[in-house]
Amino acid sequence: METSSGNSRLFFGDIAAKACGAVTSLTSNIFQPRPAAAFILFLLIPLFGSCAGGPGKQQGVIHDKAAVRPVDRDKLQTAYAEFTRASLDAAEGNFEEARSHLERALEHNPESVYLHREMAVLQREMKEYGNAAEHARKCIELVPGDIDCRVLLAEIFTLSRDDESAKKAYEEILALDPANHRSRLFLVAILIREKEYRNAHEHLEKLIEHDPKLVIAHYYLGRIHLESKNFRDAEKSYNEALKLNKVMEPALFDLGSMYQMEKKYDQAVEVYERLLSYYPTNTIIRERLINVLFSLGQEEKARKHMKEIEKGSKPGDPGRQALGLIYLRQGKVDESIAELELIVSAFPQDQKSRYYLATAYEEKGDLEKALHHFEQMQTQSELYINARIHVAYIMESQEKHEEALRVLKDAISIQKEKPELYLMSASILEGQKQYDKALEVLNAGLNEAPDNTEILFKIAVVLDKAGKKEECVAQMGKVLELDPDHADALNYIGYTYAEQGIKLDEAKHLVEKALAIKPDSGYIVDSLGWVYYQQGKFEDAIRHLQRAVNLLPNDPTIAEHLGDAYFMKKQYSKCREMYEKANSLNHPEPEKIKKKIEKVQHLLK
Repeated sequence: METSSGNSRLFFGDIAAKACGAVTSLTSNIFQPRPAAAFILFLLIPLFGSCAGGPGKQQGVIHDKAAVRPVDRDKLQTAYAEFTRASLDAAEGNFEEARSHLERALEHNPESVYLHREMAVLQREMKEYGNAAEHARKCIELVPGDIDCRVLLAEIFTLSRDDESAKKAYEEILALDPANHRSRLFLVAILIREKEYRNAHEHLEKLIEHDPKLVIAHYYLGRIHLESKNFRDAEKSYNEALKLNKVMEPALFDLGSMYQMEKKYDQAVEVYERLLSYYPTNTIIRERLINVLFSLGQEEKARKHMKEIEKGSKPGDPGRQALGLIYLRQGKVDESIAELELIVSAFPQDQKSRYYLATAYEEKGDLEKALHHFEQMQTQSELYINARIHVAYIMESQEKHEEALRVLKDAISIQKEKPELYLMSASILEGQKQYDKALEVLNAGLNEAPDNTEILFKIAVVLDKAGKKEECVAQMGKVLELDPDHADALNYIGYTYAEQGIKLDEAKHLVEKALAIKPDSGYIVDSLGWVYYQQGKFEDAIRHLQRAVNLLPNDPTIAEHLGDAYFMKKQYSKCREMYEKANSLNHPEPEKIKKKIEKVQHLLK
């Protein structure tokens, strides 16, 4: 921390800008649009001023109860002397000593708002967030109307990743001071992270109404639309942000990612080339551009960009990680392994390169080497949990079910908030038909994430497998309460009704809504075909079931459904063909299919 020993108040007045707070990192799609937290924070600080306790206000001196209460003069002098020593120690980076002096200062002046706030700021810098929050709360207790103290508490919660407490604190600030736009923006970041998009949208509209040129608000609006897959409004918001700041890196990244998601590769190329013109040394941009060029079949142009990456590094340099990943994505596994092996050999602690190397070996089918590298991932790595999931998956593929479950259980003990760990554990147990244990695991996951729709959905699926149809449908209803556009839940209820031959009009409505959300889902198309079948509309059924078979040619149940529809229209040759296809695809009920084949063969005689 750079400070000037000549300014003893510098630490307490202007703690490093990075301590002001952390901003959102949204649910990434497969292209991982970057949250650009550092960039956003860079914008926030000059826009909204310093953090609570910064040099711009120092309101604690004005509101300090010590200024209006009679306090022993000697105690005040001692407190001031201790505070001065604390300031000097803090300026030198001696935080432990600074804390000791501040503690003694507070002993002599325990109701000083200013001293409590300075202690909170110091402990925030020391990452002692629990103690820092206590001192910030004391400030609020002493002077409930002091907005700076409330902002400080909210920012401490933000840094400690206590989103619920931070959200509540920011809401209380806005109730007292609706014009506190900086707090509103931090609240928006939390709301987006928690997927409370409607609430976040309302706050952003207020920010834009106050300042139509607030670039970060337009960017966040784009993020909300992107997460909601409202691509046209997302594009509009990103372009609005880029009008105000044409080199805004995260907006361009997200725009390029969105075009990739929509398979608008030409537009994605245009955006990434624009990004490269601003940031020519950014290998992540070049990596994305290369992948898009390969998707367009422009291999020669893609390889030119790969050469640019090679120019800036030697084999074994961490900068070549991008090449290894590009090769991996293009299915060139040996080339990927060659690049990544050199990096991992030279830099054994490079966790990302090791993870990608393990993935490449897994892709190649060399599971022994894949496990070797996955097992070496360090617990503090951001990819550690992903690595453990891969280990469990490999073990499960080798029918080492108990070992796979043990790996996942150990991972849960490290990061129990990760829903994918519970989901995979439940899938293994479901495959073993241990439905009660699967439900037990999923309910444990639900305790950690009560509103996780994927866990709720999986519970419903397991209930269905256990033969509890009514409970399954009720559970799917809970999913739809949280996410009315959850296509798989809509389809599941609709298909369940169709399978039972009940509520067919409602089933059709649900499945058609699901299909509008996922128009190319073979399973949903099959469900609609089966609804028509149950309604006796066999021509409509055949039309949809034929499409379902084209979308999912290796699904035995869909083949059976089409065979059934052909049978009802007396198209027995086509019917037999579908039943035989279902049989060749290892239908889960082979005896039933054999009987159907025998029946139709008899009719063909």
